[in-house]
Amino acid sequence: MVKHSEEFKQEAVRIALTSGLSRERIASDLGVGKSTLNKWVSYYRPSDLVAAPQADLARENERLRLENRVLREEREILKKATQFFASQRP
Repeated sequence: MVKHSEEFKQEAVRIALTSGLSRERIASDLGVGKSTLNKWVSYYRPSDLVAAPQADLARENERLRLENRVLREEREILKKATQFFASQRP
């Protein structure tokens, strides 16, 4: 019986939860039984294995929203400046 490291198990669970591949395929690719993989998933799922990438996505999303708002404000200022200078022409 092969003893797998905690990192191996956690990575297997992350792959199982995020890859979209079937558990049978993942278990086969990793050289473990499907029931073993299912046990690991049920054991490690409550942890933040998947939450960490989600937190990164949430931070990136918030950063992009802020950038988008700044760009919109800049665009509005440029529109007003263009209108102002266009009305100043003889």
